[in-house]
Amino acid sequence: MHVTRFSQAPAYHPPRHDNMACVRLQGHEAGPSESMWLGVSHVLPGGQTDLAASPVEKMYVVLEGSVSIGNGTEEVELHLHDSVRLAPGESRQVINRGTRTAMVLLVMAYPKA
Repeated sequence: MHVTRFSQAPAYHPPRHDNMACVRLQGHEAGPSESMWLGVSHVLPGGQTDLAASPVEKMYVVLEGSVSIGNGTEEVELHLHDSVRLAPGESRQVINRGTRTAMVLLVMAYPKA
């Protein structure tokens, strides 16, 4: 068993993420994990990621506030406890169009070796 206290979760700074504060809860520098990692992003009002694809599957769950998720052809607004799955290679852009900070849980697989 490996516990990461939220107050002690290590910050990380992914490229092309503006006005966001991100911490890892499990995996990478937060502790051992074999197939996936877990993080939380605080997305400030106006905060966003670039529209970009990842080679691995991603899942997001909104824990506070709301965010818009776009894939280049459609955009949906997610609210408290809504979730979205993005397939490997599917582009995504996360945007906080609201007036309060949103908190989003991210689950992401490690790239295949």
